[in-house]
Amino acid sequence: MTKYILPVLFLLFLNVARAQEENPNYDSGLAESLGADEYGMKSYVLAILKAGSNDSKDESYINKIFRGHMENIGRLASEGKLSLAGPFEQNAKGYRGIYIFNVKTIAEAEELIKTDPAIMEKVLEAELYEWYGSAALVTHLDVHKRIAKKNP
Repeated sequence: MTKYILPVLFLLFLNVARAQEENPNYDSGLAESLGADEYGMKSYVLAILKAGSNDSKDESYINKIFRGHMENIGRLASEGKLSLAGPFEQNAKGYRGIYIFNVKTIAEAEELIKTDPAIMEKVLEAELYEWYGSAALVTHLDVHKRIAKKNP
């Protein structure tokens, strides 16, 4: 058993050493423009949207709220404040969707959440969490604009 310890430790050392190697494709200008740290990551705020206390069945009211909700998503995305948004399929927990805000603090995200008509009308509520992810996440919106045949 002990004869395996040194080879295993050596392999672990090699893996750690490889993990710290410089990336030959590193683009410092792109990394800086996206706010990336040395690992290509940055801080965001994740919002889990849940069903709120307002369970109105008035179809025209709900349509108006969600039209405003979608317009707000578009506005926040165009301002660079919202990196990702999307709904969940129906589920037992009442989770309705997510936002990933391109901001560093929950306080900043709380201010942005207040601009959502569905949140203001309590049709949805949000749980906010700090999240650490790829700084390249913000670049997917440009690609999405080129692949979406229809606007929401």
